[in-house]
Amino acid sequence: MKHTLSVLVEDEAGVLSRISSLFARRGFNIESLAVGPAEQGGVSRITMVVPGDDRVIEQLTKQLYKLVNVLKVQDITETPCVERELMLVKVNATSSNRSEVIELSQIFRARVVDVAEDSLTLEVVGDPGKLVAIVQVLQKFGLREIARTGKISLTRESGVNTELLKSLEAKVS
Repeated sequence: MKHTLSVLVEDEAGVLSRISSLFARRGFNIESLAVGPAEQGGVSRITMVVPGDDRVIEQLTKQLYKLVNVLKVQDITETPCVERELMLVKVNATSSNRSEVIELSQIFRARVVDVAEDSLTLEVVGDPGKLVAIVQVLQKFGLREIARTGKISLTRESGVNTELLKSLEAKVS
């Protein structure tokens, strides 16, 4: 199972290196990693997607807390969250299929950020599932390049679980 960890750290040189070394020493992979300033000055939020069962994640959490600059570690996998990712995708788009590519991109609320004679570059923002879906749809045109950020996530203060709402809506439809 993939777990999403939200880690608050002191914003100091070498913190990310120490965290990634901890994972490497124990033979664990980090599937996604995003780092940026948090709401407090001098503190950064690291959002990681890590494969493993609950026991492994508990062990990793304990190891993370042993690092000097780690302030807080949360496994937010089962917590209602707002999740986003950014992707740039360069897709083949000739004069014969350009309008179809643009139409499909509009369905996903993607923005065209670069136009060339035989390609379009799209910017897509959304939950990770949306990014997977648009890649599948655009695959038939030929994908030239893809660049994705790691997943970022914040817990929902409202406590509303949108995944639960989506599943209930699907049952009603």
